[in-house]
Amino acid sequence: MDSTELIQKFLQDRLGTAPESIVPGARLVDLGLDSLMLAELMFEAEDRFAISIPSDLQMPNTVGDMTALIDTLLASKASAS
Repeated sequence: MDSTELIQKFLQDRLGTAPESIVPGARLVDLGLDSLMLAELMFEAEDRFAISIPSDLQMPNTVGDMTALIDTLLASKASAS
């Protein structure tokens, strides 16, 4: 499972978001993600990919932002090992 699949599955399972709505430019808030659900999504990504999302990072606004954040942290983890 990659970051895009994780985000899609989370939004579909937790919020019932239609798959065709989950595109890179879609705003997370417009998909129904409030701050609590965003935190849950971030915890899910941390658990699934064994990464740590720093609390001082700017919160992602779109699906693409969230994907980029996870992918950047995964790349950093891979280069560190």
